Amino acid sequence: QVQLRESGGGSVQAGDSLRLSCVCSKRTCSNNGMGWFRRAPGKEREFVAAISWNSGSQNYADDVKGRFTISRDNAKGAVYLQMDSLKPEDTALYSCAAALGSMATTNDERYRYWGQGTQVTVSS
Repeated sequence: QVQLRESGGGSVQAGDSLRLSCVCSKRTCSNNGMGWFRRAPGKEREFVAAISWNSGSQNYADDVKGRFTISRDNAKGAVYLQMDSLKPEDTALYSCAAALGSMATTNDERYRYWGQGTQVTVSS
């Protein structure tokens, strides 16, 4: 069973930055595409960013392009989400997930393992 654990969330002001981390319990995550998703209160879960197994490709939601950067370190079994120029609308519970395949998929149905999430709150 693969376990994912996120960290790095917090409460910040608009314009600030945060770096989220996600650690995979098994090295098998190094062969998986990894993604970040978020769920705001009263809203559906939405895709944020994804990265392929070898970091060769990344995908981003339109509203985070240019502000968020996804990266990974397979030696550490970790994936990161650098979030810059944060806005109040970025407030949500952020979860990382390991995909069934190796690609940077944006479809949450293609993800098999999920972390519990880390809360990000951005005030204006």
